[in-house]
Amino acid sequence: MTRRFRLAGLVMVAIAGFAWSQTPQPTPQIDPPPTRDKIAAIVNGQAISELAVYRGSMRVPPAKRDEARKEILNFLIENAVVDQYLLQLKLQADVKEIDEHISKIKAEASNSKPMQDYKEMLKKLHIEEDELRSEITSALRWDKFVLQQGSDKVLRDMFAKNVEMFNGAETKARHILIPIADGKNELAYAKIVGIKKKIDDLVSQEFAKVPATADAITREKARAAAIDKAFAEQAIAESTCPSKKSGGDLGYFPRVGAMVEPFARAAFSLKPFQMSDPVSTEFGWHLILPIDAKPGKEVKFEAVKPFVQEVYGEKLRDAVLTAYRTKATIEIVSKKK
Repeated sequence: MTRRFRLAGLVMVAIAGFAWSQTPQPTPQIDPPPTRDKIAAIVNGQAISELAVYRGSMRVPPAKRDEARKEILNFLIENAVVDQYLLQLKLQADVKEIDEHISKIKAEASNSKPMQDYKEMLKKLHIEEDELRSEITSALRWDKFVLQQGSDKVLRDMFAKNVEMFNGAETKARHILIPIADGKNELAYAKIVGIKKKIDDLVSQEFAKVPATADAITREKARAAAIDKAFAEQAIAESTCPSKKSGGDLGYFPRVGAMVEPFARAAFSLKPFQMSDPVSTEFGWHLILPIDAKPGKEVKFEAVKPFVQEVYGEKLRDAVLTAYRTKATIEIVSKKK
């Protein structure tokens, strides 16, 4: 359920000269890198190389690379869609600023211990300097767009309407995930609806045992215990998420930064032990059951403005992709294992 970040690929490259010596080395490559002319996908005529996908998997354990490939390629396709949109708006990055970023990467490489040769670093990352400059250009173009759209007033309005996103509030929830197999959305939806009905029926059966004369607090505690038990049992039996082992328990998570937006939005709209209706995300269909909540603290806009801007940028990116990805001509060329 975790969210993906727009500049994840760029950050890996941009700080690699420094991080190469400060963090564990990338997992040794099992397969040699693909040739630069091998194409993974084409987005509105723009090629995405198989080598770019390979770079994105360099720090992924070998056993998980096949699984990660789809997400990495999707990330690169989305980047291409967004950047093409910005080019249509004629947004340009400042050459001087691009040069400054290149100089910073070179400095980080030479100041690391042991010292890294800039050209050797690029070679290890399987990237040419013109490709690096292109990545930086796209990122700066996006930054400029976010700054243009996200005026101080826009950010303040977003903060005021969504304080729980920024005040440290957390919720703890269980969930059940049913993925969409082979594009059969109706089957997945029907299954999650059936699971919800089964939970409701189990809760009703258990709640019927509570004496009608019991006070409201006792009855509510009994209902909460019944739905928690029934939900956990169904998570263990039906969910495909690894959390099924713990009855679907995801632990505590904040409003943003941990879960994809539809999931987080639904989870935070519910009270503890109030089960959601089926919720659709890119992972499939979910049922969500909050089981605890930690309130946030009072916070001022100025103290969290950078975070507000980051969240705004993520929402802006999602809006661009919603509007333009379906209109894009996307061809998956290589289905490399």
